Amino acid sequence: NRHYTGVGGFKEIIALIEGKGVYSRLKYESGVHRVQRVPTTESQGRIHTSTVTVAILPEAEEVEVQIDPSDLRIDIFRSSGPGGQSVNTTDSAVRITHLPTGMVVSCQDEKSQHKNKAKALKILRARLLERARQEKQTEISEKRRTQVGTGERSERIRTYNFPQGRVTDHRIGLTLYRLEGILEGELDEILNALTTHYQAQALKNNSLEEGVKGSSLPAGPGPDRGRGRQGFRG
Repeated sequence: NRHYTGVGGFKEIIALIEGKGVYSRLKYESGVHRVQRVPTTESQGRIHTSTVTVAILPEAEEVEVQIDPSDLRIDIFRSSGPGGQSVNTTDSAVRITHLPTGMVVSCQDEKSQHKNKAKALKILRARLLERARQEKQTEISEKRRTQVGTGERSERIRTYNFPQGRVTDHRIGLTLYRLEGILEGELDEILNALTTHYQAQALKNNSLEEGVKGSSLPAGPGPDRGRGRQGFRG
């Protein structure tokens, strides 16, 4: 999906990229990318700076709804018509309450209790599915906002300097002087460096967490505390 600016560029591009491990590979591209160039309309040769925000999201899987029977309260009652008049002489109307959400669905269209129950369950499932989809969409939107930030230049993760033919990734301090190739998709050197950096960071964080857990363990009993452990001896 593409939206043009009307002056020869793009306002937004939404693309689907498929491949094994593609999200793990490209997720570090999320953020603010700064572009420094001299526009063709610039008569004084001054460098103009602009930004592009990028969000990399895994493809959303189809939302499925599993209804646990224990989460349902099913009430059976006699169908009623206008003015509260009884339509059937048997209790065939069904009201289903989904306890976790408080959602209530009633059905009295059919003379059969089983058919009304099936209809009510179908409606309930559809409503729960729509609710789950909305929650999923909200989650995706929140992730996108987190990734792209406000779009301010100070939040940049990478700079593309056209006059110098330079690309600098500010997260790892990597500078490469092959702008054209990178813009053509030759990202391996940058992506490999980013992957190595963040994997090392994750290992370091895990080690620190383990160290904190180890240091918080209670000390063993001292000479005066040994008596309290006698009850555990065989």
